[in-house]
Amino acid sequence: MGSWIIGVVLVLLVVIVIAKLVRIVPQGYEWTVETFGRYTRTLSPGLHFLVPFYQAVGARMNMMEQVLDVPSQDVITKDNAVVRVDGVVFYQVLDAAKAAYEVANLEQASLALVMTNIRTVLGSMDLDESLSKRDTINAQLLRVVDEATHPWGVKVNRIEIKDIAPPRDLVDAMAKQMKAEREKRSNILEAEGFKQAAILKADGEKQSAILAAEGKKEAAFREAEARIRLAEAEAEATRMVSEAIASGNINALNYFVANKYVEALKEIAHSPNQKMLLLPMEATGIIGSLAGIAELAKESLSQQGAKAVPPPR
Repeated sequence: MGSWIIGVVLVLLVVIVIAKLVRIVPQGYEWTVETFGRYTRTLSPGLHFLVPFYQAVGARMNMMEQVLDVPSQDVITKDNAVVRVDGVVFYQVLDAAKAAYEVANLEQASLALVMTNIRTVLGSMDLDESLSKRDTINAQLLRVVDEATHPWGVKVNRIEIKDIAPPRDLVDAMAKQMKAEREKRSNILEAEGFKQAAILKADGEKQSAILAAEGKKEAAFREAEARIRLAEAEAEATRMVSEAIASGNINALNYFVANKYVEALKEIAHSPNQKMLLLPMEATGIIGSLAGIAELAKESLSQQGAKAVPPPR
């Protein structure tokens, strides 16, 4: 019986010695080795052998990137607005020995550091800045926290503010302000539209007036030109009649008398107040005048024909 107990004890002792002798570090972790409580080296992932009862494993550090949730906290901004803020931190242990022996509780210390700097950064900003400049807040937090955790052998990769929640009454006031700003922009745009429409209308009326004036100017020019041509024609006719009279042809006078006579009758006939027209005139006088005009035309044509025929050589 005694030998059986001694055998069991020896087997247990051998198992314990082997367990302390052979160490297998999993991937993504690093273990520190202590000799009588003093740090000596760091074990990387893989198989390692230690001297039992002389060397022991100290801290088992996770070397993978880890996520640390930052709980919500109330922060007072620069303009005395109270907002509720939470976030998340992504960090990674780069030096297992420093992370194990430079700080007592790495996760708790990192969390306290991040929360303190969140209050510091947001406390230096107005509410509008804290709501609109989230990237700036993240960058400032990352720079400060990463610098503070560097002596601990930790690299802070990212810090993200998840939510910034103002009080409900402040949210309602901001919504009213936003609505007022939108109505203001709408009124401004509407006024600009009316202004532009008035400008376009005035410009159109101006162009229309200019075109109308140009049209009247062109019409006046055309009328003046027509009068000039009519005057030239009358002058030419007067010259021809004067030459005919000078040559002793009395029918030229009949032409002028008949022409003026017909024009006078035309004006009397087209008068708006004339309801009845009496013509106490001799038809033979007009016929004689017309005969004289015809005779004058024949003589003019014969003279032109004689001028056109060249003299015989």
